[in-house]
Amino acid sequence: MTETDLETAPQYDLSAVVIPLLKGVIYQESDDGLWNALLNLQARVRDYISVLGLELVLDEAEGYAFLRSRQAEAEDDGTASKLPRLIARRPLSFPVSLLLALLRKRLAEFDRGGGETRLVLSREDIVELIRVFLPQRSNEARLIDQIETHINKVVELGFLRKLKTTTHQAASYEVRRILKAFVDAQWLSELDARLAEYQAQLVGGGEGGE
Repeated sequence: MTETDLETAPQYDLSAVVIPLLKGVIYQESDDGLWNALLNLQARVRDYISVLGLELVLDEAEGYAFLRSRQAEAEDDGTASKLPRLIARRPLSFPVSLLLALLRKRLAEFDRGGGETRLVLSREDIVELIRVFLPQRSNEARLIDQIETHINKVVELGFLRKLKTTTHQAASYEVRRILKAFVDAQWLSELDARLAEYQAQLVGGGEGGE
């Protein structure tokens, strides 16, 4: 970086880093300047957000950072305070939870293979990933439409990113690596047993609603 670049580079203060975090996930690939500012100010960021009952989750290797409520952990051990929750938990439908688990498993398999760092799946890949766990339906088009709805929900949650395609290209999606922060290795190690339970519940009770 030249001296001119340093002079023209945007300067970030604490608020310029915290505000984007309160809005959502910060990715290194999306804004390298903001990412570097976060790395430099992360101690101050952690001190500031702790007053709000939040904690910073930052993965330098994967290049993402986000905030989560410390109250979530406190609720698990029964010590939750009366502070209002700034970052709400969003309940997920059963099929969306299932799709997240399957994508996380696929990401783990992809990582073990080495090579590329970005896992890109076509719409058809994702449909085939989940359809074997869903009850059979006579109306194939309706089943595909429902899976498409679940895919769109995962995109909305930020775990999939729809890639730009031409008119004649099939839709494709990048599996965002932040998914690893929400489905951890311990949970993943028990995934096969969980998937068997999921399949039994889906077959027995149907897909459920959004």
